[in-house]
Amino acid sequence: MKYLIVGLGNKGPEYENTRHNIGFKVAEKIAESIDAPFKTANFGWLAEGKYKGRKVLILKPDTYMNLSGNAVKFWMQKENIPLENVMIITDDLALPFGTLRMKMKGSDAGHNGLKSIQESLQTQNYARLRFGISAEFSEGRQVDYVLGVWNEDEAAKLDERIEKFSKACLSFVFAGIGNTMSAFNGK
Repeated sequence: MKYLIVGLGNKGPEYENTRHNIGFKVAEKIAESIDAPFKTANFGWLAEGKYKGRKVLILKPDTYMNLSGNAVKFWMQKENIPLENVMIITDDLALPFGTLRMKMKGSDAGHNGLKSIQESLQTQNYARLRFGISAEFSEGRQVDYVLGVWNEDEAAKLDERIEKFSKACLSFVFAGIGNTMSAFNGK
């Protein structure tokens, strides 16, 4: 059984520690925990490893957020990974900082990465793990906020939250989405 875990973000040092790149950070933690180094690959950086006997591919697309769907579709087809074995990790403005919300399907909620994936896969029925980044910005400042760095309070809690999210993704691989949602949502 193969799984594809995709952490959304933007390439380049200017985006590395921004709120919008939390998907990359969680993907990096998952890869580290299963001792799977990232290598340059088609449409991004790919780490391949095993977790409890299951093959796990972890992808950080280099397509920029708005074209993430191209990378997801390519690797699903190349590795013959069914939709139910795909997990997308993304930031979410609608959730308080650090809140974990896993869902089996849903709308893109205005997120350009999810919108691109939905267009490429022609469905909203794919698993996603949303990392709450809250919405602490004034009107018209959303782009600056999501592309901004974590504040001091958030930064202090970030490692623990990334660890929790990586465990949720590995639980998805082994225990399935229903069990994982029960165990981790809101935690």
